[in-house]
Parts: sequence; C-alpha cells; structure tokens
Amino acid sequence: MPSAHGSKNDDNCLYWFILKGYQLMKPLNLADDADWRKRFRAPIVAYSTITHNNPNRGMVTSNRSGILQIYAWDVPTGELRQISDKPAGLVFAGISPDGEYFYYLDDEQGNEIGHYVRVPFMGGAPEDITPNLPPYASFSISQSLNNKLIGFTAAGADGFQFYLINNDEQGKLSEPQLLYTSRALSFGPILTANADYAVIATSERSKTTDMCLMAFHLADTSPEQKVLILEEKDGSLSPVGFSPVTGDTRFLADTDVSGYSRPVIWDVKTGDRLDIPLEHLDGDVNTWGWSHDGKRLLLAHLKQAVYQLYVYDVDKSLLHAVKTPKGSYFGGYFSPDDSEIFTTWSDATHPAHIIAIHIETGAIRTVLGAGDVPPSREWRSIQVKSTGGATIQAWLATPEGTGPFPTIVNMHGGPTAVQTEGFNASAQTFLDHGFAWASVNYRGSVSFGREFEKSILGMLGHREVDDIVAVAQWLIENGIAKADSIVLNGGSYGGYLTLQTLGKRPELWAGGMALVAIADWRLMYEDQAETLRGYQKALFGGTPDELPEQHRNSSPITYVDNIRAPILVIQGENDTRCPARQMKVYEEKLKEHGKDIHVHWFNAGHGSRAMEQNIEQHELMLRWLYRVLG
Repeated sequence: MPSAHGSKNDDNCLYWFILKGYQLMKPLNLADDADWRKRFRAPIVAYSTITHNNPNRGMVTSNRSGILQIYAWDVPTGELRQISDKPAGLVFAGISPDGEYFYYLDDEQGNEIGHYVRVPFMGGAPEDITPNLPPYASFSISQSLNNKLIGFTAAGADGFQFYLINNDEQGKLSEPQLLYTSRALSFGPILTANADYAVIATSERSKTTDMCLMAFHLADTSPEQKVLILEEKDGSLSPVGFSPVTGDTRFLADTDVSGYSRPVIWDVKTGDRLDIPLEHLDGDVNTWGWSHDGKRLLLAHLKQAVYQLYVYDVDKSLLHAVKTPKGSYFGGYFSPDDSEIFTTWSDATHPAHIIAIHIETGAIRTVLGAGDVPPSREWRSIQVKSTGGATIQAWLATPEGTGPFPTIVNMHGGPTAVQTEGFNASAQTFLDHGFAWASVNYRGSVSFGREFEKSILGMLGHREVDDIVAVAQWLIENGIAKADSIVLNGGSYGGYLTLQTLGKRPELWAGGMALVAIADWRLMYEDQAETLRGYQKALFGGTPDELPEQHRNSSPITYVDNIRAPILVIQGENDTRCPARQMKVYEEKLKEHGKDIHVHWFNAGHGSRAMEQNIEQHELMLRWLYRVLG
C-alpha cells in the first residue's frame, strides 16, 4: 500500500486519508446519529400476505421491534400486532386460509432446526403441531383452502419426509401421516383447495438442482396408487401452487426448458399441460400466483436484474403490462377483489414496504409504510465481459466526489439468487464513507437464463471468480476503483466467493469481509442441516465422498497458502447452513500460515435479523476497513 497522510483524532474516531490529491475515504463516522445507523434503524415491512377466506386478516414480517418478527395484520385498519418474539428473529412463517392461526418453525437461536408450532391470530402460547417427531429442518408448510389438511417437509437423518396433518372442524390436529420420503433436495407438499391432491417438487430424478413435480391423489388410498410425474428432459420445474377454485386441479409452475423461466399449467387429474411461452419477452418470467377466480396469473419479468410486472389472462391468452416503478419486488399477490397487486417494494433510496398497484391504471398507494431514511445514493446497471464470452451484469453506486475511489465489490448469496435494485443499508454505509460499491450478478445467478445459471454446477467457485475479477478490472479501467484499495464482501455464498476469490486471485485485493461464509465444503456437508445437505449434493452432483476432487478445488481452505490480503469473517454460532466447525478450521489453518484473519462470532444462525446487531457488525467492518486501508 502507498503511504497516506492526513490527520487523526482518536477521541472521536475520525480519520482522513488523502493520496495524490484524491480523497480516499471520508471521515469515519461512528456517532450514534450517523446517517448509516439511521438507515439500519428504519423499520421495514419485508413481507405480507392476506388470507384467502378472511380478507380482513393478514400476516406481515417487520422489524419495527428492532428485529424481524411476524405480526398479525388487521387489513382494514392497517393495525399490526406482534405475534412472535424469537430472540434471533423470524422470517419464514405462514397463516391459515381462515386467518385463525400462524405457523412457523420454532428453532433454537436461529439454527433452523426444531418443530412447527401454531399461534392463534389473537395471540397466545405456541402449540407444537408435531410433538412426537424428532427435531427437523424445513422450508415448506402449506394448508388446503378448506382448512382440512396441512402439509409440510421434515428434513433430517432420514432425508426429506413429507407429512400430512388432518385438521377437524374444531381445529384439533391429527398425528402427522407420512406421504413420501426422498433422499434428494425436495419441497412441498402443496395442496388443492379441497385437499384431494398434493404436489411435491424433488430433484431425485435428476441428481442436480433440476426439479420434477410429483402429484398424489390423496383420495386414492390403495397401495398401487400411481403417482403422476411432470418432468422436463433438459430443464427444471419450480412449483407455485394450485388454482384457488374449489374442485380445480390445475397446478401452476415455472419451467426453464426453453432456456428461460416461463409459466406452465399442469392439470394433475387429467395430465394435460399448458405452456405459456411468451416468446417476445427476453429474460425470466416467474409466476407469483393466481387471481382469486383462477382466470389470471401474476407474472414477474426479470431482464438484466430489472423487474416488470404483468397480468396474464389464461382464457384469452392476453398479457397486460402493469405500470411498474423501478426497484425490487417481493411476494406479490392479487388484492381480495383482484383489482390491485399487493407487493413488497423498495429501490436504492426507499426501504422495503407494502404498496398496492392498480392493475389497469398503474396508480400506486402505500399500504404499510417503512420508516424515514436519510438521502441515499442511486444505483446504475453495468455490463462487463468475462471469460468464455459471458456478459456479466452488475450494480454500481458511487459516493460524492471524483474517483478513483476505494471500492467494495459485493457478491450476493445463493448461488441461485440475483441482486436487484433495492434498499441496502450496508451498501449505503460504505458509500457514506467514500467507497464506491458494486454488486456482481456472477454466473450461477438466476434470471439470466438456464445456461448462465447452470454453468457453475459441479465446479463451484471458478467461473464466478472470473466474473468478479472482470467486474473489478472494469471498475479500475473506467476510473471508478483505485486498484490497490478494492475489498471483497459478501454473505453466505457471497461470503464463500469472497474467500474463494481471495485465494484464487490473491494479487488483486486489499482485503475481504465475509459474512456467514463457506470455507470447506467437505466439513460443511458433515455438519449442516439436511435441507442444505441436499442442496449441496445437487450443486455438485454428488457428495464429498463421491466427488472429493471437485469439493477440494471448490473450497477456500485449499488456497490458504495463496492468501495475501487481510480477512474479516463474521459468523453465526448457531448456523446450520454454514456451520461453525468448518470456519474454525479455516481460521486455525490461516493463522498457522501467518495470515491476517479475524473471526467475529455472533449468537444467532445464518445472518442477523436484528437492527442493532447489524449496526454492530457494520461498525466492526468500518473499523477493520480503516485499519486495513490506512
């Protein structure tokens, strides 16, 4: 690093670094009223849903208490009442179609292993709905619209087990009945409105991340029952849900057999299939759900990580573009009268909150607002050429002033995810301090087509590294990034790529900050929850014992000797997705080799859901950055 000069005031922790006439970093602002802290403390509404059979009731996920929890939502008045009080927060939950109960996985301090419980809408003690099952991991629970049947996945040592629970008219629950078991990554079951059919999605027939759909006729109890299967020869199916109309056996899914995600409707009773190709649209078109009358579909089009919403009339084969403001959308659904779309929306300068968009006029109204935040920096999209001729899309934001700037290169988690333009308090924290910030939609990200997404399978952590390097070099060549002041950053799979890139291309980076990261795929497989073990097998095409070389080449621990830059890791003590042991071994090996690594452990699972914990972690990152770059 070239030497820097300037002033330092230890009392108020303000640092100012100037080199060759360029302001490298703004003063480090750790004041309690700093803008970056205000953004983290602004309450958001991350998710909402309105019950099908009682549209006056809904469920909301919000951090208005300081940590993400679920809330009962009185829809007419907008009143929210906190239901959960999990110390590590709660994100994944559901509400019964009649609005009488909330359901969520009751785990230990965010470890994502436990039992499903239900809590009455008006509040009360959680009731364990599976008291006689061993603890399990799960991301799937659903209920038929007639309230008679509950379906869920329980993943554990025996694989992915699909259970059904009967719910009588008095709300009494039966013992879970096993429907099906799979050793491969699987989700479901999803139920028809009147509980006569169930669909699960499983990768067991592909041994990759490609899914098929399996339909079970629940009224047929004969042991010779035929299971109906919908499968692509060279593609994957993602489940959405059954038509909400009683007696309707049409199931909605997405297929990427054409190269991009498109809607498909499958009648599980007749076996008929209706594809909706939408050939004039480039990019993925994902289906979010049905209108209440089962005649229209809500579609989210993603092209180069930019959203456009559509409504599709199934009977008339008509596609209607909804006037859609730029930004990110999550969890959209039709309003009770089907005239509006309710969705979580944010952009670079507005935190997540619930809006309603009128389908015909495009008029927007705020349904549940977020807290106010200080002015924030806008993002812009860039495209960069990488190895193999791949075009990589990334988001870029720059601070006030003239570059080149010290720069944070960020990678999203996943890998089957995508960074879209949304409010990001972390990014704005670095921008406040004079850093440029870029987020890379590397190969493996969704919404850029099947070939782009699947190109990393079996060889994780190689092409993604090429893409990260290509974006960093573009930032240098275009006067954005200062070549000796680029720091990598990401969480989960993004944390993994931070460590992997530091090891594979060590000459390019000033440091790396990895959150809830992967360091050793073999050790992670041994310790992680069964849900993620199945996902890892699908990503690699086998277990570490079956494919030892691929797992070794894809693990950051393999490249410890190469590391040159300092590393900061922030890891959850109770994380079952990226467990603690593999990171402790990585830390020990780096220290044995004389490398600069600091690991900060926090008492939660896969990431923080608490405002103040996020602030604490970002203060740690800022202090670390100023030490490393100073």
